[in-house]
Amino acid sequence: MQNKKSNLTTLCYIEKDGRYLMMHRVKKAHDINKDKWIGIGGHFEADESPEECLFREAAEETGLTLLSFRLRGIVTFMCDRWQTEYMFLYTADEFEGELAECSEGSLEWVDKADVYNLPIWEGDKIFFRLLEEGREFFSLKLRYENDILMEAVLDGKKLHIL
Repeated sequence: MQNKKSNLTTLCYIEKDGRYLMMHRVKKAHDINKDKWIGIGGHFEADESPEECLFREAAEETGLTLLSFRLRGIVTFMCDRWQTEYMFLYTADEFEGELAECSEGSLEWVDKADVYNLPIWEGDKIFFRLLEEGREFFSLKLRYENDILMEAVLDGKKLHIL
């Protein structure tokens, strides 16, 4: 049981000058996010709080220290290919340090408007819209089959996704 990854994760979109820091997941073998563009983050380690995981992952993947951040939502990911994952979604708008190389993918600042043109998960488009709308906090459940978004539930209400 100790070797099994936690199903608790963080994901953070660092913001600067109308752009998000995005990671193109191209470096890791057997990556569920292979070739997708996502934010930074990862699985909780033993006894970590969401914020401790956020700070550790930010430092490990970017070399940056986050100074200002906000918890924006909780996303429940369900898929026929992996265990259900509960993700704490953050945005951050202040940081210090120099951007470093990442062993999991290539980091790039992407204009917020251009994010939708990248290969991202369909469900990510939903939470990007919620972030754009300035939604204070949300709970989003996303259910995938064969990497296709089959169901989305926002704050307990099913969304039409086609």
